[in-house]
Amino acid sequence: MAVVEREVAASPEQVFAVLADGWTYSDWVVGTNHIRKVDASWPQPGSRLYVQSGIWPADLKGHSEVLECDRPHRLVIRPKLWPFGELTVDIRIRAAADGVSVVTIAEDVKEGPMHWVRTKLSDLVLHARNIESLRRLADLAEHRPRSPLGAGSHAST
Repeated sequence: MAVVEREVAASPEQVFAVLADGWTYSDWVVGTNHIRKVDASWPQPGSRLYVQSGIWPADLKGHSEVLECDRPHRLVIRPKLWPFGELTVDIRIRAAADGVSVVTIAEDVKEGPMHWVRTKLSDLVLHARNIESLRRLADLAEHRPRSPLGAGSHAST
């Protein structure tokens, strides 16, 4: 299991607003290069977002499903990207000080080939990936314009 933690200069609500906008997933999740579709009910349990990862023409299509949502403190998702497998990602957000949050991402391989050949090396790769993903999430939460449309809204331009 790979677990990373970081202080973010944003409130739990501001951090969760990024998570609640499924269209930003490829902006902060390392390895995801395109969001194909986001269910209107995202991030409610059972909702999905559909992703594309990799480099064309060898790109892969998969999806992530919400298992648990406790806004603005926790989001648990199940990414599925075959032939690699399935993971569980548990994102927890807690207030640390005025306007500062501590965000923890715990990721574990649950099914498929990545689970069968799991090693310390694969855990280290996930750990490094999640350090960068959490850095990107922090950047978005700290610098995202506050929209009057509300968290998770996506205005067209």
